[in-house]
Amino acid sequence: MARATLPSVVDTQPFNKKKVAVASRQWMLLDLKGESIVLEIDKYSIMHRVGIHARDLRILDPLLSYPSTILGRERAIVLNLEHIKAVITAEEVFLRDPTNENVIPIVEELCRRLPMKRDIHNNNEPNGIESLKLRIPSKSRLSQDIEEEPPFEFRALEVVLEGICSYLDARTTELESAAYPALDELTSKISSRNLDRVRKLKSRMTRLTARVQKVRDELGQLLDDDDDMADLFLTRKLAGSSSPVAGSLPAHWAVGSPTIGSRISRASRASLGTYTADNDVEQLEMLLEAYFMQIDGTLNKLIAEL
Repeated sequence: MARATLPSVVDTQPFNKKKVAVASRQWMLLDLKGESIVLEIDKYSIMHRVGIHARDLRILDPLLSYPSTILGRERAIVLNLEHIKAVITAEEVFLRDPTNENVIPIVEELCRRLPMKRDIHNNNEPNGIESLKLRIPSKSRLSQDIEEEPPFEFRALEVVLEGICSYLDARTTELESAAYPALDELTSKISSRNLDRVRKLKSRMTRLTARVQKVRDELGQLLDDDDDMADLFLTRKLAGSSSPVAGSLPAHWAVGSPTIGSRISRASRASLGTYTADNDVEQLEMLLEAYFMQIDGTLNKLIAEL
């Protein structure tokens, strides 16, 4: 896995005699091809790259306690769900704490599912003039490919939601497996040891219920607001912008570029396809609804146990 270090931003006000270094943090960057790189980057650089404010970045600070959050910004989605703290743009995902044992499976799944299917197909084709001809799709074929795949940010969001819902459901199953024997033993023999064991399990279940409830509530709030859901469709917003800066930047991604989040590549434009302003909310609503139902089922299991 590649590692890159970007220079920290310092305070260079003319009236300050000292330069104050800003601490860098470790982020993992995943691109349109599913390739990853670990960056050591300070908060000002990450804010500039993805176009978010300091208050948005604080939501992702693991040392601070913030509720489950999915926020749509002009150029990014700020996501704080359990151990996943990420910023998603129209063609990149930035993940905090990528070495966390619970984050690693999400990274692996993102690497596998972020590339568009036709890009994977093209990469497997032989090189040469003839193969280049084969890789030029007809309009009908391109339209068919586009209809089959959602935009980059939706694919990334789905991987994260799937991972978080599965993680919480697995923790619920673990507690259920431990709770039934403990209750049976307490029924057969009431003792301080058995009472303490059941009390600890119930405390763990109460805390888990609160965590699941927060994720469910956040998804529910999104589903209740079409404008909030539309804000998550970054590809359409970028494709519809006429920024002169975006038009002057190269089409290919470069790790060293300080303005990665401010433009959109050909692949992202292609992924827009039939996802127009008329149906973007509907497409996202279907995605969110599926995981809302899953997390709601997990919550119901926990409430029944309590």
